[in-house]
Amino acid sequence: MSDIALLKEMIKETATVPLEEHNGKNQVTLIEPPPANYSVTIHGMPYKDEVIIIKADTFSSPRAVFNGKRGECKRADFVIIADTDNKKFRKVILCIEMKAGKGGTESEIIQQLKGAQCFVAYCREIGQVFWNQRNFLKGYEYRFISLREISIAKKPTRTLAKVGIHNCPERMLKITSPHHLQFNRLV
Repeated sequence: MSDIALLKEMIKETATVPLEEHNGKNQVTLIEPPPANYSVTIHGMPYKDEVIIIKADTFSSPRAVFNGKRGECKRADFVIIADTDNKKFRKVILCIEMKAGKGGTESEIIQQLKGAQCFVAYCREIGQVFWNQRNFLKGYEYRFISLREISIAKKPTRTLAKVGIHNCPERMLKITSPHHLQFNRLV
């Protein structure tokens, strides 16, 4: 069983976002429900058996266990896990935090992205222990993305200068006014 198939068996459908087909190509619309009430569409998504999109903040906050003083109870909005035949980004995990405006400090966003990374680590352990899949979610590369000023219309998408690859929360890819995002540009 592939990692994606196992994740789809493990995670409730209500905690995932379905792919949509538009003009013969796959896309996904990431929606923040009211009161936030904004969305972003990512075009050029992999095939449905190669990807799962998880609403990471659906997972209940562990505040009953942790104090939360270092942000350990926070999570980013979405996690996209893909295992494709594309040599450039064969196994990738995207942790995505969305903000309508300029809200949220960079340190808060870093905490949310780290929380999403911990959520994936928890899923990895569940697959390894309860499904007996020792190599479950091994060999994946992380990418961390902050999408800001989503609700501001009619501005071109702007990617702030990257320092190296965005493979840790502190070096997240920062995109403002995200319109017509492409999956392959996020990896």
